[in-house]
Amino acid sequence: MSEESTKPYIVKKCIALLLSCASSTYKFKQVHAFSIRRRIPLSSPEMGKYLIFTLVSLSGPMCYAKKIFNQIQFPNIFTWNTMIRGYAESENPYPAIEIHNQMCVNSVAPDTHTYPFLLKAIAKVIDVREGEKVHCIAIRNGFESLVFVQNSLVHFYGAISQAEKAHKVFEEMSDKNLVAWNSVINGYALNSRPNETLTLFRKMVLEGARPDGFTLVSLLTASAELGALALGRRAHVYMLKVGLDKNLHAANALLDLYAKCGNVKEAEQVFHELEEDSVVSWTSLIVGLAVNGFGEKALELFEEMERKGFVPTEITFVGVLYACSHCGLVDKGFAYFERMQKMFGIKPKIEHYGCMVDLLGRAGLVKKAYKYIKDMPLQPNAVIWRTLLGACSIHGHLALAEMTRNHLKLLEPNHSGDYVLLSNLYAAERRWADVHQLRTTMLKEGVKKVPGHSLVELGNRVHEFVMGDRSHPKNEAIYAMLGEMTRLLRLEGYVPHTSNVLADIEEEEKETALAYHSEKIAIAFMLISTPPGTPIRIVKNLRVCADCHLAIKLISKVFGREIVVRDRSRFHHFTNGSCSCKDYW
Repeated sequence: MSEESTKPYIVKKCIALLLSCASSTYKFKQVHAFSIRRRIPLSSPEMGKYLIFTLVSLSGPMCYAKKIFNQIQFPNIFTWNTMIRGYAESENPYPAIEIHNQMCVNSVAPDTHTYPFLLKAIAKVIDVREGEKVHCIAIRNGFESLVFVQNSLVHFYGAISQAEKAHKVFEEMSDKNLVAWNSVINGYALNSRPNETLTLFRKMVLEGARPDGFTLVSLLTASAELGALALGRRAHVYMLKVGLDKNLHAANALLDLYAKCGNVKEAEQVFHELEEDSVVSWTSLIVGLAVNGFGEKALELFEEMERKGFVPTEITFVGVLYACSHCGLVDKGFAYFERMQKMFGIKPKIEHYGCMVDLLGRAGLVKKAYKYIKDMPLQPNAVIWRTLLGACSIHGHLALAEMTRNHLKLLEPNHSGDYVLLSNLYAAERRWADVHQLRTTMLKEGVKKVPGHSLVELGNRVHEFVMGDRSHPKNEAIYAMLGEMTRLLRLEGYVPHTSNVLADIEEEEKETALAYHSEKIAIAFMLISTPPGTPIRIVKNLRVCADCHLAIKLISKVFGREIVVRDRSRFHHFTNGSCSCKDYW
């Protein structure tokens, strides 16, 4: 038999061999080498198709796949889709868009699998215009009503922070499957929209869809952000009921929820009950312990993790440095920073340098922190400079704060928090003209201050309060309790920290302003709404001021309540007149 006559047989044999080496790149290369030796042309659509399909299935290098693809004379739609899929699942998804454009130029008609892979790639690179263009093409080609395409559109819009558009596509779906529910719920969770996340979850359950591990991760993430511990506990019960407590991703999210709600004991219990732990589990608990004020315990856990043979990642070290920062362990922090590089070969990222600046700033070493920033091998970003500005504000370093603010003007000129921190420093020095000038600049530039609010959970609902809030149905009872709280605190020797009211007003007005801070209103509401001895948990979007910190310590003693406050910076566990942060915050 001639060589030409045996080629169809060899092609079939090569294809069969390719399909059998789905888990071995080495075998794939052997088959490819065999086909080259037997002079099987890659211009053959079938041979090229299976070579590319096998390589992509093995997550092989896309440059290799592209060389094969370029030699195929007339690739079919399956091969085009496989190339798009390969790039979409790679570290560099941009070429997927180029492949699609090339496909359009060659007048190759897309099919039902083209858009899901393409939209996945576009979502990863967050190219809004390209995604909207593909959405329009899908409508024009009549694919918009297909469930695979709709699911991909919901995922795409959620990934690019357009949760409303994701929800609109979702609502237009006639067949809302589990993938669609997960995508729209996750879209709101990723974009810090916890209330919408929880509303959709309730709707999902009412409509008979059965949540899975992905759903639970989104739900627990939203619950953690709101501090909705009771809802998180119900999710935990559901997980136990259907066996999802064995799902590592969901279990890690549950661990994170308990830590972020200040319930360290339950976080530790979830951790110890894990059948299969991971570096993520250890890191979650290390960070959870650190932000809750148990830095020494977090570092002990890190050492135990090492003894068990787990190799810490760069994220683990962010948690370790965070623990040192929040507990004022300056020397230990620098020792871990050095060890991270020398022992584990981890090159510090901007997050690690941010922890070191925070470590020095919290310890009051603001000048050292400034020098550290200037000597950094990386270009400091706005977060680094803002960390230093916050430290200057706490420790009263006005001149350095002004220098720091100049750097921030170049990076993020209209960030309201920077204006507020510098304004507070001027006010503390009674430089009212400078305060006025800063606030005039804010008005002129259209910069709006983020209002403070406090969240508490009661009866399957999260209640939100702002300073001086009188909108709640229990308004009269809340303010009566505020008055009683103030009376009892004064008997304990409480004197308001009026220096925290940074405005040019009379002392009596300052005391009134302090009494109506959002966290005090939230505590008053919980005192009248829950039985004696019930713990109170509050989530605040800004840092707790010194006056509220002092007042809550005394409230915990006078009313015999454990009060856990999660502010923008850390957790405060108040019990019997003391706080876990030991006034270091």
